[in-house]
Amino acid sequence: MNAVRGFSMAVIVAALAVPQAAAAELPEPVRAMIDAAISSGDEGKVRIVAELARTTNPSDIAEIDAIVATFEANVAARKAAEAEARQAALREADLFDNWSGKGELGGFRATGNSSNTGLTAGLTVDRQGIAWRHRLTGRVDYQRANGTTTREQFLARYEPNVNVSDNFYVYALAQYERDRFQGFSGRYAISGGMGYQALKGEDVQLSVKAGPAYRVTEFIDGREESRIAGLVALDFDWNITERLKLTQDTNAVAETGGSAVAIIDSRNTSIDLITGLDATIAKSLKARFSYAVEYDSNPPPGAVQTDTLSRVTLIYDF
Repeated sequence: MNAVRGFSMAVIVAALAVPQAAAAELPEPVRAMIDAAISSGDEGKVRIVAELARTTNPSDIAEIDAIVATFEANVAARKAAEAEARQAALREADLFDNWSGKGELGGFRATGNSSNTGLTAGLTVDRQGIAWRHRLTGRVDYQRANGTTTREQFLARYEPNVNVSDNFYVYALAQYERDRFQGFSGRYAISGGMGYQALKGEDVQLSVKAGPAYRVTEFIDGREESRIAGLVALDFDWNITERLKLTQDTNAVAETGGSAVAIIDSRNTSIDLITGLDATIAKSLKARFSYAVEYDSNPPPGAVQTDTLSRVTLIYDF
């Protein structure tokens, strides 16, 4: 019996004397795969690769989590530094800095007060500050055949706005239109009011705005009307895919594809609806198809209430 006890104690002592196996390290191929994803800078790719590594190496989850946590901390720090650099650049910019824009050229097909096909051109420039934004827009639709002008529509617009909170902003608007075939040689409108950013996701954005307006219309027969009005507008953008975008934007945001705006007074209500579909061709080049409905509830004598415009254009961002 003593011999048995002696043997058991010897076995226990020997077992305690054997060094414990070191904790397993993440296999080199797995670590290389995670490092490659991190090197790409693609956060989505890192998350996918890390999840696969956790599934196939459950004993190394803690190490994988530590690697991902370090990557995410570095990304957050970089984004914060970039945001601060952008804010500093905006604060130090002068009047001629931070402007961007887009030029548009193509053709249109009109029905309503005129039925023809012609050329359309547009230009939008935009300056974004810390709280302020300025946007200027111009557009021309023109057609001439056999020495006679059959379509001549001009639009010029300026809109500044300022953010007052994360979701609310104050806007102002000054606009000029000319369309002899709709019965006016000049139509001027000014407006100001509040806007609300209802949705501002990565793929879907929606804002609405409303305010009082004052409009002066100069008719081709020499008459002139001045009226107090109200403006209601909607701005919607939906990135369907990386290369395809549906837009339904406010008049004050100058047809980035579509618009919906109503100017309402006691005598004549004007509604502009423009829906567009943008397809990216290259980094700075897009193709656009848009369909516009322009409605005046009380048009001048001889004019009809509704005009439509179908446009196919190329847009260059700069």
